[in-house]
Amino acid sequence: MLEKLEAKLLSNPDNNRQIRHEDFIAGMGKGMSILESFGTDRHRLNISMAAERTGMTRAAARRHLLSLEYLGYLESDGHYFYLTPKVLKFSGAYLGGAMLPKISQPLLNLLTKQSAHIFSVMILDGYEAITVARSAAHQQTDRVNPYGLHLGNRLPAHATSAGKVLLAHLEDEQQLAWLKQYPLKVLTKYTHRDDMPFLALLQQIKQQDWCYSSEEHELGIHALAVPIYGQNAKVVAALNVVSTTSSTTEEYLIKNILPLLQETARELRNII
Repeated sequence: MLEKLEAKLLSNPDNNRQIRHEDFIAGMGKGMSILESFGTDRHRLNISMAAERTGMTRAAARRHLLSLEYLGYLESDGHYFYLTPKVLKFSGAYLGGAMLPKISQPLLNLLTKQSAHIFSVMILDGYEAITVARSAAHQQTDRVNPYGLHLGNRLPAHATSAGKVLLAHLEDEQQLAWLKQYPLKVLTKYTHRDDMPFLALLQQIKQQDWCYSSEEHELGIHALAVPIYGQNAKVVAALNVVSTTSSTTEEYLIKNILPLLQETARELRNII
């Protein structure tokens, strides 16, 4: 009897949530997978591309694309589909209601005033780290604007300082499961590509409680990140700074910026 009950449960490997098979609406899942197939690497998709990215048949992908166009979430030029501003309703609702972006925003702005660098708060979502808050940059002198720095963008966790901080604080079995589900992708010649050295690096990051990353995601860009702990002593996000390798050195970031990151992370821990 127990085996039959367990067989009816579906598990989501990204968030470890479970749902009974009869409670899961497969059509909704497919529709969301269509929306998620759009990204920074591909803003426009045709039916064949959407089918390939989601694993659907062309007929199923076509129906979902047309339905989402009808609902106003997609536009089409007759051949390609692309997202409309309506999808921002979801991110706007999250950013407007979530406490972390609201609370961290003034502290991020203060960090930028103190150092003239860009600071972000990022959370882990499956394969990627997502920027949920970012400092205002109107006074910055270091005008680095690397790929993926804008609010809401998603970056591969294994190749970013914030992402590695978040991965470092997963349980050992969660890290192994993450690597199995998301094999390390080489993005630059400096990207980590072997599992065992990468796992050892995560242990080192966890022990020192910060991470420096250089040119693993984008050449000419390096970053430094620290974890943000919640009141239950679990890591809920990462706080990072991004700069160009031509304007700052690793020594400068660790000596001058790391204490600012750590102090701000402590302040956030007291209020989230």
